[in-house]
Amino acid sequence: MSTPRGTAPAGRTVPQLVALVVGAAYLLAGLAGFLVTGFDDWLGTNPDETLLGFGVNPLHNVVHLVIGAAGIALARTTATARTFGWLLVVGYGATFVYGLFAAEDDDVDILNINWADNWLHLASVLAGLVAALYPVRHRRRA
Repeated sequence: MSTPRGTAPAGRTVPQLVALVVGAAYLLAGLAGFLVTGFDDWLGTNPDETLLGFGVNPLHNVVHLVIGAAGIALARTTATARTFGWLLVVGYGATFVYGLFAAEDDDVDILNINWADNWLHLASVLAGLVAALYPVRHRRRA
């Protein structure tokens, strides 16, 4: 039995799955980030504080927690998952542009962003576009 294009086997649509997976990943990154940074120096730019190569500080961890929780909460319906997708596009698009200037500039970098973060933020924009624009056919009721 095949599923209509845009739907996943568990009855979730592709936008919902993207929101759920991206949300869970960012939620885990936020929690794991605190194992690296602790809870002090909230705006620190220590290049040694990285999680899998990505720069983190406590404020950056909180941002990841908020994005993660939003993704999980908004994955409930296709419409809200699409909203989360647009939030990723706008928020991480702006963060990517900010990171182009802030990476390795301690005077403006309040999130301890490095170049690996910039590429991840760009990937998050692309994931947001998938969630926001992926075509979904609604199932017909029998």
